[in-house]
Amino acid sequence: MENILEVKNLNVFYGVIHAIKDVSFTVKEGEIVTLIGANGAGKTTTLQTVTGLIKARSGEVIYKGENIVSTPGYKLVGRGLAHVPEGRRVFADLSVYQNLKLGAYTRNDADGIARDLEMVYERFPRLKERVNQPAGTLSGGEQQMLAMGRALMSKPKMILLDEPSMGLSPIYVNEIFDIIKKINADGVTVLLVEQNANKALNIANRAYVLETGKIVLEGDAHELLTNPQVKAAYLSE
Repeated sequence: MENILEVKNLNVFYGVIHAIKDVSFTVKEGEIVTLIGANGAGKTTTLQTVTGLIKARSGEVIYKGENIVSTPGYKLVGRGLAHVPEGRRVFADLSVYQNLKLGAYTRNDADGIARDLEMVYERFPRLKERVNQPAGTLSGGEQQMLAMGRALMSKPKMILLDEPSMGLSPIYVNEIFDIIKKINADGVTVLLVEQNANKALNIANRAYVLETGKIVLEGDAHELLTNPQVKAAYLSE
């Protein structure tokens, strides 16, 4: 399997604060790779830098063989890179349907868009039930599904998920992780940032552990589940 994403020696600063320090990692086509770490470790900043929302001071982001480190985020959607941000960020006043249609804004294949809408409704039956409801009236779990559905409407090759389980009830958490597995089984590569390390490591192929902006551990996700260091820091009840 080839690398779909390769991050090399990424450095990001907020003013004088060195937030991301020489971070390097790879994601192979078809994988689920997770970045785990405590709050403030730099997980979200890493994702936002990959998708052009934050500018790197130095380093490279190679996506499908091309360095995209200076490419604005809105141009990456059309290249098959979709980002589901932390906090869901749905358009609260727009309906479920309108939110989903906005996900396809880079496309002009009407038939394909209609097919993908049906695919999203099939995958997220609750969205179909609430198709005309304003997104702001949905529960947290439904909004997360909508944010993921909206990203799928762009026909991504790779999807970046930032804290998809944050603030959700345990039932929704299980449902969201099942959906991530299904999206991946359909051929979409997944880069997952998640505080629920146990859940993330259970569905991922490989994982990287971030601490204060540095990668301190990497390896097979199931091996990291049993790693004493990881267990002590992230998996203790």
